[in-house]
Amino acid sequence: MKIIHAIVGRAVLVGGLVALPLANAWSKAELPGAPASLIDQAFIDDARDWLSNPVVELSVQSQNKLRKDMTQADIDAADQQWLAERTADDQPLVAATLTNPLSSYLTQIQARSGGVLAEVFVMDANGLNVGQSSITSDFWQGDEAKFQKTYPVGIDAIFIDEAEYNEDHDAWLSQLNMTLADANGAAIGAVTIEINLNELARRRGL
Repeated sequence: MKIIHAIVGRAVLVGGLVALPLANAWSKAELPGAPASLIDQAFIDDARDWLSNPVVELSVQSQNKLRKDMTQADIDAADQQWLAERTADDQPLVAATLTNPLSSYLTQIQARSGGVLAEVFVMDANGLNVGQSSITSDFWQGDEAKFQKTYPVGIDAIFIDEAEYNEDHDAWLSQLNMTLADANGAAIGAVTIEINLNELARRRGL
């Protein structure tokens, strides 16, 4: 059995076995369990399966080639453009990202999850968004743990973030972050999968 090496908040897990007691009955305001007890090997394997669709690697590789010479100043400018476009009528960067084939695929994956997946987005080697199931607050993730604890670490890196209560979803959400690799086993980017822990626990009868 493959052992997961993951970081949940500040705790390092081996095998994803550290967990809080799960209750048979809980309100949405109560955390149904530790993220690592719910986001288990089966969940990760399923995610890797749908991430193996060729549109993921092709899209990331294409953007890596397109943006390989970007400086930090260029990255910051792109991020600022994204922030400005989120409230503007003209949204060339946002529109191009949200309507590309990878974003369409990730939107379908999120819809098929029936509420388990709250958001999915894929990043390139710079930490810039390549595709996403919904609009994100920023375009560059390179300065955040979701990227810094995955892509630079290696192809097997998995980072499960601490759960946070989200009032819009009325549920606890946690992010599964993983490095993305190409067919040759080389790291090419990263993915963030935001998970509704309440819905995931409900599906499992917890």
